[in-house]
Amino acid sequence: MAVDDRDNDSGFRRSPTGPWVAPPRAQNRGFQAAPQPPLRQPMRRHWLWRYSVFFLILLGVMIRAYRDMSRPEAWAYWKDQYLSPNLSASKITGLDIDGSGTTRAALLVSGQIGAAAASWLRQKLDDAGLAAGDIVLLSSPGGDLNQAIIMGEIIRSRGLATAVGVADAAGDVRPAYCASACVLVFAGGKPRYGVKGSMLGVHRFVTTTPVHDPVAEAQRVAGQVLGYMTKMGVSSSVVEAMSQTRDVRWLGNQEALAMNLVTDPVRTR
Repeated sequence: MAVDDRDNDSGFRRSPTGPWVAPPRAQNRGFQAAPQPPLRQPMRRHWLWRYSVFFLILLGVMIRAYRDMSRPEAWAYWKDQYLSPNLSASKITGLDIDGSGTTRAALLVSGQIGAAAASWLRQKLDDAGLAAGDIVLLSSPGGDLNQAIIMGEIIRSRGLATAVGVADAAGDVRPAYCASACVLVFAGGKPRYGVKGSMLGVHRFVTTTPVHDPVAEAQRVAGQVLGYMTKMGVSSSVVEAMSQTRDVRWLGNQEALAMNLVTDPVRTR
């Protein structure tokens, strides 16, 4: 049977095996299809890993900082270092400590020895520009034992002298007192001037934090102080004087000289 595949009036072609179908559309060379927008790529997994690792590191740092700052001693350090230092300092350019007419620069340090006193003193000495032979003039009731030892070592490493007293801008020295941990700072000087009327006070050091064995802690502290004083050239008898009482014991001029705590006695004008 013949198959008529001619186009009819509607433009459709009859298929020999089925219904009428539309002829293929001729491609228009002057027409270009609109570009399709690119498909959104899903976030790659390695970026997720990077964000996760960064978050875990940040979380660990924050937890550690919180633990550090939650300790009382850590807060005391930050407060003393950055917020409100317990010590104050002023530079004196012309101090005649021994009445010889030779003036030297001095840094007057007064106040309580706090938890960050050593770092504070190092910065103040740098700012003042003191040279070897210049003087650190002390007036303090004491404070932190460990910080006082470090302060004394800083003074010794810079070749500075120490004295107990206060002074005005004209360089006139007046008596003052230095007790407890301040005596350890004073011991770092070389020489150590004894200003007439100034007082050095010692006592037994006690810990303010709970410890498992108070007796062992007391022995450790006594050994620490003895080792430091010996290193600074002070007689061990000063440690004996400290251990005799919890109250402040004021040393006389001759006693301080005998202990080699004072090396150069001087008089104020």
